[in-house]
Amino acid sequence: MVLPLPSKGLRPISTPAKPSSSLMTSTGKMKVIEARLSALTNTQSAALKLRQVSLPAVESQLPSQLGYSLLARRADLQAAHWYIESSLSSIDAAKAAFYPDINLMAFLQQDALHLSDLFRHSAQQYGITGGLTLPIFDSGRLNANLDIAKAQSNLSIANYNKAVVDAVNDVARTASQVETLAQKNQHQQQIEHDAQRVVGLAQARFNAGIIAGSRVSEAKIPALREQCNGLLLQGQWLDASIQLTSALGGGYHS
Repeated sequence: MVLPLPSKGLRPISTPAKPSSSLMTSTGKMKVIEARLSALTNTQSAALKLRQVSLPAVESQLPSQLGYSLLARRADLQAAHWYIESSLSSIDAAKAAFYPDINLMAFLQQDALHLSDLFRHSAQQYGITGGLTLPIFDSGRLNANLDIAKAQSNLSIANYNKAVVDAVNDVARTASQVETLAQKNQHQQQIEHDAQRVVGLAQARFNAGIIAGSRVSEAKIPALREQCNGLLLQGQWLDASIQLTSALGGGYHS
């Protein structure tokens, strides 16, 4: 008499559809990535010569100090800084316009002298010298230019301050993400260790003839699933670490 398979502790072999579908999805994503790399490098996919490398290890914590001076490496903040320097120079030039440096010998041949002649012959050679000064006032034109220069400078300073505050917020946000993901990775490593321990126990019971080999395979499925979850978390930590590096304008390791 032939007993049915379930009463013997055996199960029919079947091909699960879900793992196959996941594999096809991952393969499709890899092809999309290869196509993007080909477009960026202007090379054929076959010439990319991609090879598998291990992800960098997750660091348990960030450095205890992330100095404010690190932000000085950011190009956008340096550009805003030089806008301020330029605007301050414009204020100095507008102030110096009240004290034109004029060669009085240029007016020897003129019969009548007008205010516009003074500004024309000054040739923009502005400079406040030591000793007595004699400013020239042009019906508010110079004051207006000075006000405009000050307004532009104030706007540049306001934009710079906002950029700095935004940069600090970016660093705080991404640093928090890095630390949170580092903690999640540590927790995930413990989960993977426990899942692998279950596989080891199942293997030992199979070696002792207590259970069938299919039970060992069943124990491996959750372990493999947790390994996949661990790789995803590791990739998320790596992305957050790259974002923190970008927010700081460069690396933060000593």
